[in-house]
Amino acid sequence: MGTPITRDQLLQLRLAHHFPVSDGRPSSGLPGPAGVVDRMLAVQAQDFGQALWAVGSRVNGSTRQRVLAVLDSADVVRSAPVRGTLHFVRPADLRWMLGLTAERMIKSASRRLAELDLDQRTLHRARDVASEALAGGMALSRDEFLDTLDRSGLSTSGQRGYHIIWYLAQTQLVCWGPPDRSQQALVLLDDWAPDDSPRPDREEALRWFALRYFTGHGPARLQDFTWWSKLTLADAKVGLAQARSELVEYVYDGASYWALPGVTEPDPMAGGGLLLAGYDEYILGYQDRAPSLPPEYASRIQLAKNGVFKPALLLDGRAVGTWRRNPRDNTADIAPFAESAISGTEAFDGAITAYEHFLADEPHARKPRELNRTRG
Repeated sequence: MGTPITRDQLLQLRLAHHFPVSDGRPSSGLPGPAGVVDRMLAVQAQDFGQALWAVGSRVNGSTRQRVLAVLDSADVVRSAPVRGTLHFVRPADLRWMLGLTAERMIKSASRRLAELDLDQRTLHRARDVASEALAGGMALSRDEFLDTLDRSGLSTSGQRGYHIIWYLAQTQLVCWGPPDRSQQALVLLDDWAPDDSPRPDREEALRWFALRYFTGHGPARLQDFTWWSKLTLADAKVGLAQARSELVEYVYDGASYWALPGVTEPDPMAGGGLLLAGYDEYILGYQDRAPSLPPEYASRIQLAKNGVFKPALLLDGRAVGTWRRNPRDNTADIAPFAESAISGTEAFDGAITAYEHFLADEPHARKPRELNRTRG
């Protein structure tokens, strides 16, 4: 049986996993934004701007340009390895993760693909068109790629274009790679981020999946891992069993929570208020969000009508309000759930300053890569 902990201890430990003292440096030694993604395994990223801050907020002194740089260098890509949803992930991890999840995700989407008349013949044709259009290191924006499909006789009307790209990502043909204005360009995964490292067998991959999830999200339950990964419960249990000797068990409210041993103190910045990104893993990365998101305020963060997760104010590990970017001066406007939830705004001064620094123009920011959109 594990070590009993209180809710406050659970949240302190969770902060320490999400915002470690070591400035986002995982056991692999990778620094900065790439290290954050490596430690988290995958960072939810369907909202590109918010995802950049989700990574940047976990690296002291980071800037938007610094996060964009790891996308520009192919150290991090964006694809849909868990829950069929866009995430930032390291290229080498993307391949074995999709090896475990893609088949089930494609099967679960089969009805919708059929409704859109996207049969295997059509999808194979789309694969051929994409392979030719993106060959030789080509990078195309979403609109450019959809136009290419349309000109090839493959209609992208309605949601067909979205689902074609999704399917091509699930089958490891394409990913979102280099920054392209306010988004990313579509590239061939093997061209953009070639990787010849040996693939783990299924049991070892399940061990990696579990160990890496609990490294970046612990303490968390088996049910949280199963929900987050969308593995079958049987596979999730195999992964946890294989990784169990490398984890520590805590018990909160009668349930077992798993975490990385030796991670006990969060970064000092996390001791004050934090500005979480929309869809931040600290909130979204768990099936049970009650410890960090009071149920009476859950609808203020998770908008049931459209599935949007708003940026949250975090204080002592619990969500106490929301915030939004003020476009006039690139600062943050905060909105506590209740005035009694916080005593003034001083607790968030450091976080607001960090966010302002993140968005500030860098005098010597790296020149964006010239995307390859021409042949020869």
